[in-house]
Amino acid sequence: MDPAGRRRIGETALEVTSLGMGGAAIGNLYAPVAEETALDAVASALEAELGFFDTAPLYGFGLSEARLGRVLRERARPSYVLSTKVGRLLEERPSGASEDPAFVDALPFEARYDYSYDGVMRSFEESLSRLGTGRIDMLLLHDIGLLTHGESAHAALFETAMAGGFRALEELRRTGAVAAVGLGVNESAVCFEALQRVALDCILLAGRYTLLEQGALELLRLCEERGVSVVVGGPYNSGLLATEAGSGSSYDYRPAPGAVVERARRIGAVCARHRVPLQAAALQFPLRHRAVASVIPGARSRTELEQNADFVRHPIPDALWSELCANGLLDPGAPTAEFA
Repeated sequence: MDPAGRRRIGETALEVTSLGMGGAAIGNLYAPVAEETALDAVASALEAELGFFDTAPLYGFGLSEARLGRVLRERARPSYVLSTKVGRLLEERPSGASEDPAFVDALPFEARYDYSYDGVMRSFEESLSRLGTGRIDMLLLHDIGLLTHGESAHAALFETAMAGGFRALEELRRTGAVAAVGLGVNESAVCFEALQRVALDCILLAGRYTLLEQGALELLRLCEERGVSVVVGGPYNSGLLATEAGSGSSYDYRPAPGAVVERARRIGAVCARHRVPLQAAALQFPLRHRAVASVIPGARSRTELEQNADFVRHPIPDALWSELCANGLLDPGAPTAEFA
């Protein structure tokens, strides 16, 4: 499979590479990344013609966007595709560094949810400034959903996002300020809700359609029918599938339950019998669904970026997928054949 192969986003003219680079890692997710290491990771993606980058104001509270901008603003615009998100506004913290434990040595801001028309427009303009660009290719409403906000807050926030925030996205798309609009979420249910209300070009779905779990298959079927592209974030399930034994400790950004770890280990054992790195199967599996345009694992260094590209190229025998299905480790309805 070619990591630099291009796939179209929805019915737009925008194309992204099969393998992209998630920007949370260079926003110091869980561990600090030296400035020169982060910038070199971005440069290495461009050198490998893997110029699809996803980021968000949340990642390092502006740090990820700023780092991407330092590299990308020196490059010709057609050489990369840039995705970022709206729905949170950054506000300066008088006391200094953020208290969010997920981002280490982040910039001295805190995030406030704002899915209103004005909030989305302000977030867009601030992202343009941090990124040092005049346009963003893909703009996504970030983290709407019941699981994120809870039952008491979800309904009102969702309505604001659909009536206000999405109106801003439509206006930006209509004027050509962005090429594609959609959602950036970690849950499937809110995607079904949004698809009933608005015209999406794409959905960035993190962690819900992976080698470990395929609960989003029905959503992907609907997206394929409607011409909505899916970008798979978190293809390693935030770490659990990123090690050969499937023993990474993190799942959904928190310690992994024992049953989930055991499932990952069983998948890893099947991969080992077929002499396929677990990471290769994890990255290639989502790309075998026609609704999926790209997978975007995080990379915090040139080495990690190059390893991800090698994993996408690694040959995988059909027998591996068959054994996973036979052992109840893969939904038999999930496509596993490569397509042109």
